Amino acid sequence: MEKLKYEMAGEIALSPNPGSTMKKWREIFAITQTDLANFLNLSCSTISDYEGNRRKSPGTTIISRFVDALFEIDRSRGSPILSKLSGGATAQTDQYFETHEFATSISAIDFAKLINAKVAVNEELMSTKKIYGYTLMDSLKVILDMPFSQFHKLYGTMSERAFLFTKVSTGRSPMVVIRVTPMKPSLVILHGIDEVDTLALKIAQREQIPVLTTKTDLSRIREALNKL
Repeated sequence: MEKLKYEMAGEIALSPNPGSTMKKWREIFAITQTDLANFLNLSCSTISDYEGNRRKSPGTTIISRFVDALFEIDRSRGSPILSKLSGGATAQTDQYFETHEFATSISAIDFAKLINAKVAVNEELMSTKKIYGYTLMDSLKVILDMPFSQFHKLYGTMSERAFLFTKVSTGRSPMVVIRVTPMKPSLVILHGIDEVDTLALKIAQREQIPVLTTKTDLSRIREALNKL
């Protein structure tokens, strides 16, 4: 857990918008500004000012107190988020997929615009979804070759992310895999197709996951998303 603390603190300290990154982590831990302020014995307006980048960049002491507070509050709740974060992806899986975490969250609507994607199903849910990162994967390798025990690593540090599947023919297989796994992504993007399989759409509706399609070049997608 100490390694995770250092990684979080380092990300905040090195971020061009440290307040926005602090907000991202607070939201990941599902902690309200009020709860955080009470724990740190600060006013809610102080927390809001930091997150809105209206105060000077926080120093190492503030960042350390902030990260410690997130950990302690989560532990008091039974460590639901720390349990998720403790199993990050390793280099052994990079032959199947790559992950990227955003410095700040982005709405599903803005995410779709960045990669020029069209919504195939559950468009009404787009406004409710926040994306904290994405996983780009070779659908054939993941489905046929990757051990099932490694599937949790597709979620990087958080499940609130977009899954972008390449080498897709209909979209059925990726959605079947998502159906039988316990964790679910916030968004699914099928690369290189226009029409999505009927069963895949039904699964998406049952799981309440928007499914999008895009034919934007992968290099352009990486370039756009890796800036976040």
